[in-house]
Amino acid sequence: MAIWPVRRESEALAQRLAEALNAALHRPWQNAARPLAQFQDAFHEARAWVFIGATGIAVRFLDGLTRNKRTDPAVVVLDDAARFAIALLGGHEGGANRLAYRVSRLTAAVPVVTTATEAVKPLTLGIGCRRGVSENQITAAVRQALGERHLDEVREVATVDLKANEAGLLAFCERHGLPLRVLDRADLAARPFVTQPSAWVQQNVGLPGVCEPCALSASPRGSLIVPKLALDGVTVAVVEDPGASAFEEKS
Repeated sequence: MAIWPVRRESEALAQRLAEALNAALHRPWQNAARPLAQFQDAFHEARAWVFIGATGIAVRFLDGLTRNKRTDPAVVVLDDAARFAIALLGGHEGGANRLAYRVSRLTAAVPVVTTATEAVKPLTLGIGCRRGVSENQITAAVRQALGERHLDEVREVATVDLKANEAGLLAFCERHGLPLRVLDRADLAARPFVTQPSAWVQQNVGLPGVCEPCALSASPRGSLIVPKLALDGVTVAVVEDPGASAFEEKS
């Protein structure tokens, strides 16, 4: 894996990502006369790239380099302010979709995934949990919340930043191939909608709830179809995106 920051001003962000992802860090400004040639020479030496800069610049740098979607490196574009992590190339085959979510968890960027398989999945799960819950506890709560709906209808799982490294939640997402989106508490506080406020969560997390605002923030045009369900230390809310459902019906 490799990191390519276009501008020297992004070096600190690039260094942080390189350390977290165990990636090689390129510094093209050290040979400013030929950054495009540097990138072209190095492109096929990595299996995945995080390109820090504008999408338009990334497209120009990639011009003429792509060969086959099954062998091309994945490319995720992250803007200099770390607002969006865009899976630009190799979404499925190259793993760019998964990488976009990894980058988003490290930087609090919004993951942008445009492949059709993900786009038509209508459900988002918001999950909160007590510390140390098992994968089985997560699975049981999710299945109860989904009822007759299926896991293959789920686009992503969303949780609060305090739960970003919860082993049971990570194992659940890994087993079912679900991307985990981690949301900052400050962002969730700006959308504090909950049907069942929790005094315990308010005291320990600083929010009136976790699963419902997480699901609604991750799917802002969606509707809450399953309000907070609590089971054995896990809370789950389900939001459905009507736009995705309508697209799937037309298809």
